[in-house]
Amino acid sequence: MPSPPGGFEVPLWRALTVFRLASLAYVCALAVRDADRYAHPYAVGALILLMIAWTGATAVGYARPAWRRWPLLLADLAVVVAIVLATPWVVGRMALTHGVPTLGVAWMAGPVLAWAVSGGRRRGTVAALIVAGADLATRERIGQSSFTGVILMLLAGVVVGHVARLAASAEERLQRAVELEAATRERERLARGIHDSVLQVLALVQRRGADLPGEAGELARLAGEQEAALRALITGASPTAASLPEGGEAVDLRTLLGRYASAAVALSAPATPVPLPRRVAGELAAATGAALDNVGRHAGGRAWVLIEDEGETVTVSIRDEGPGIPDGRLAEAAAQGRLGVTQSIRGRVTDLGGTVRIVSAPEAGTEIELSVPRSPR
Repeated sequence: MPSPPGGFEVPLWRALTVFRLASLAYVCALAVRDADRYAHPYAVGALILLMIAWTGATAVGYARPAWRRWPLLLADLAVVVAIVLATPWVVGRMALTHGVPTLGVAWMAGPVLAWAVSGGRRRGTVAALIVAGADLATRERIGQSSFTGVILMLLAGVVVGHVARLAASAEERLQRAVELEAATRERERLARGIHDSVLQVLALVQRRGADLPGEAGELARLAGEQEAALRALITGASPTAASLPEGGEAVDLRTLLGRYASAAVALSAPATPVPLPRRVAGELAAATGAALDNVGRHAGGRAWVLIEDEGETVTVSIRDEGPGIPDGRLAEAAAQGRLGVTQSIRGRVTDLGGTVRIVSAPEAGTEIELSVPRSPR
């Protein structure tokens, strides 16, 4: 089963609660030890009670994912900064000069870690700089030990933030893997049903009509083509996708579209490679193949394919000299459930952030122009 949102971050939030409790216990121990050295011991006691209450409030708040947002994060930072800034008055400048620790000590790192877990390295660094700046502002003399605390707080924000982002990334990858597994199982279930019905019928039509003349033979040939295409679909593979190299490296679009060149299809391409990301090239080639399939079914005759490399975008134009597309025919076909143009062509290109332009007139042929950005959106 997929993990709940933020599931990998839950241990980090629990660890933060444990840290705040442990650091609060340390603050209380120091307060008992140095009670006779404070300028205003009752005020120190009041602030410690506030720290105890706020530690409990943040433990409850951060335990709920819906509350781990800016209102609580900002309030957490404000409360800690206020307590740090109150240190010179309640502890006393003289006591601080003689080595009495500030009131916050390790406890003031709580919001830094909370910001880091919620937003990564950058957010943790911002919170560390704010808390460290408040701590330095309370000191009359800034020495090496002061900067050591600042550096440790910055490191905590950066390291914890980095670990939190790694956890979020790992959770996203796990979610994608679970979704892929579910999709694969569903495809296998559908494949079993299709194999027992549609594929067998198409194969039977292809075998029985292969040697028949005229339209019956053409029908058998089309049944064979659809059987092959459907088998590729239910197995999650396609001739275009299978031929692409593994990984995310660029693919020369000319190579993919070159497979469509034939006596009936003329291909014009630049003399230099037309590199595209693997997914973009595969989808654009599949859309081009769907357009050429429509030419073969409805227009007949020759088709011309032109590849244009325009820098930020790449355009593929498919033109034929067929009877053209009557007005309203595409909408009518979509309403009838025939989604070749809507899904196989326009859907693929739109998913890549591109555009499809269709120019057609009766008895004047059709031109389909597919334009996609070099990087998918």
